[in-house]
Amino acid sequence: MEERELEEHNARRFVWANGLQNVGDQIISPKSVLPWLFTATGVPAALSALLVPIRESGSMLPQAAVTPWVTAQRSRVHAWILGALGQAAGAAGIAAAAATLRGATLGVVVLGCLAVLSLSRSVCSISSKDVQGRTISKGRRGRVTGRATELGGLVALVGGLALGLAGSDLPVWAIAALAGLAALAWVVAARVFAGVADPATEIDDAPAGRTSAKKGGVDWHFFGSCARLFAADRQFRTFVVVRTLMLVTALSTTFLVLLAGEAGTDLTGLGAFVTASGLASLIGGRVSGWLSDISSRTVMSWGSAIASVILLAVVAVDRWAPADLLAWVAPIAFFAVTLVHTGIRVARKTYVVDMAEGDKRTEYVAGANTLMGVALLAVGAVSAGVAALGADAALVFLAALGLVGTVGAHRLREVSAH
Repeated sequence: MEERELEEHNARRFVWANGLQNVGDQIISPKSVLPWLFTATGVPAALSALLVPIRESGSMLPQAAVTPWVTAQRSRVHAWILGALGQAAGAAGIAAAAATLRGATLGVVVLGCLAVLSLSRSVCSISSKDVQGRTISKGRRGRVTGRATELGGLVALVGGLALGLAGSDLPVWAIAALAGLAALAWVVAARVFAGVADPATEIDDAPAGRTSAKKGGVDWHFFGSCARLFAADRQFRTFVVVRTLMLVTALSTTFLVLLAGEAGTDLTGLGAFVTASGLASLIGGRVSGWLSDISSRTVMSWGSAIASVILLAVVAVDRWAPADLLAWVAPIAFFAVTLVHTGIRVARKTYVVDMAEGDKRTEYVAGANTLMGVALLAVGAVSAGVAALGADAALVFLAALGLVGTVGAHRLREVSAH
């Protein structure tokens, strides 16, 4: 197989495998499906509040710790497969729990399964970017990531519309069946990714102060390793700070939903959330992937600016416009911010793959995600505290964060292929 044909083969495998993974993400969503399940089965609200932190931080914090094990594998494809099967096991556990348990017991078991899923996702995150960087040339990576996002969005859109037609009488067993479908999606994704032609890698000695990669060990001092990398590498440090400021799109949708609820707009239905998320992925995936290959830092910069302006506009409408207008503006803003968030996710993934090569890329991905797990908890806590003053105050805080991020992203070093 010629080099060009081999790259096309790998790109197709990458799109389908990661697209199926995105399908699983849309179904096992801590922002829509799982909260609905918890509400329908009488799980205490305190356990519901743990869904997003466990899912998001759980997939980021361990990455630097497991990097030595990943870099010890001669085939990073095998590492991704193990991660996908681990996510399938977590989703299957959630399906079984939803079918048989209720109340606090269900909540505790689902959170445990979600932790397994998140840890497995961290392995996929590290190995996926490494495989993509070594099998797909610069200038095509953003489009490949975008098409995978688009595939997941298409399935979510269809599923969301179906759920919307089902109305509020959707039985719990249907959610259990959906979770089982998510588990199957990850199994098929593992099978597809196994066909990626990834050359065996030479295993380098681990950097000083870390567990030897040759032993395949886990780095139990990963926070120290991340801190040293953050302090010593200016490019890495700048990227992590900018990525933290990009949380404007990740955290603001919750407060938009609160405002919509206050205005009497029903955005709490499961189908509405899944549909909005799927439509945003479908529209944003391909376009943002193409734009990210041109300049991923520009996509991040403009995305942050657009999101910030949208949030400030919503606050202005809430404060000074007739109440009926907010009922229309809030749902539109929710979709728009979700769409922008899709673009920023594709852009920052493309940027980190393009900014380094080899094991340095793997180290950057793991270090950035581990530090982002901490940043997510910190910024989330601050925004929650500000929200005590009202949802408007939280939106203004996040908009200000995003405007600073706009400047920071613009000042990042250009790494994309023109």
